[in-house]
Amino acid sequence: MAPVRPDLDPELRALLADMPLMSELTPEVLAQLRAFPSTPIDTLLDGRAVTHQELTIPTPDGSRIPLSIFSPADRATVGPCVYWIHGGGMVMGDRFAQIDIPLEWLDLFGAVVVSVDYRLAPEVTGTTLVEDCYHGLLWTAEHAADLGIDPARIVVAGTSAGGGLAAGTTLMARDRGTPPIAAQMLIYPMLDHRDNTPSSRQYGGEPGVWTREMNRFGWASVLGDLADGDVPAYVSPAVADDLSGLPTTYIDAGTAEVFRDEDVTYASRIWAAGGQAELHIWAGGFHGFDALYPQARVSAAARRTRHDWLARVLHPASDAPALSSAMTLQA
Repeated sequence: MAPVRPDLDPELRALLADMPLMSELTPEVLAQLRAFPSTPIDTLLDGRAVTHQELTIPTPDGSRIPLSIFSPADRATVGPCVYWIHGGGMVMGDRFAQIDIPLEWLDLFGAVVVSVDYRLAPEVTGTTLVEDCYHGLLWTAEHAADLGIDPARIVVAGTSAGGGLAAGTTLMARDRGTPPIAAQMLIYPMLDHRDNTPSSRQYGGEPGVWTREMNRFGWASVLGDLADGDVPAYVSPAVADDLSGLPTTYIDAGTAEVFRDEDVTYASRIWAAGGQAELHIWAGGFHGFDALYPQARVSAAARRTRHDWLARVLHPASDAPALSSAMTLQA
């Protein structure tokens, strides 16, 4: 018998009815999904006053990873930076995936957006993915002056697997003492490999956008031969013993998704450690709801709420009236 689950938002349910859904990921299905073309970045940049730069940077193990840099074309002074980590279960996606989300922040806040193309599992495993993200962040901070970035206003952000990697990258930066991070935004993040929450059990056994079975495939791919007790907190942030000393944090998720409970727990543990976290759980939202259907009312509300939080984090109170007007026009 299927477990009892929170209902989907009615508008989202109607939109989702036309989407082909899966229950499981396999190596064969993953290969097919990876073959789909990347997000057409030129379409997203059309009409925006943006400069776009592509480069690669070295990693300590001798590889090179791509970075995409999007900057406001008409800004004369330094501004904030959003360091973006894409989703895809740690097994798929690229630096252009979900890039429309941080590009909205470029429009609203004049933020430079740096998106990292970390290596994917199962081709690499363990901490390699998060190390790639960390070294891209470190390079960004070290080149802040050249990129027009205020090094005191770097936000690490990501969605789904990218949200989990953002959390791991932030833990790594805290423990290594550099670079400073102003805030982290974790959008329905993939934080816990242990697969033992009520929401994880609720969203298995039936097709969905991201199911328990798909989640297990993603985690098995990145963990490789690691035994459960040997999984580093940088890979699975939920197992971290200490969540103190983190920058102010934003976490959101839907009520109708696998990651709901691990995300709530992560926010609660930040509060218990004396940190600051803002948590939003969107009623009826499934995994990735606002990325797939940004036109839905609950999706628009989720995006506006993130905008409002970023406005408070990135700009002083004196900027609030102008930013509020810009955000109203965007909505």
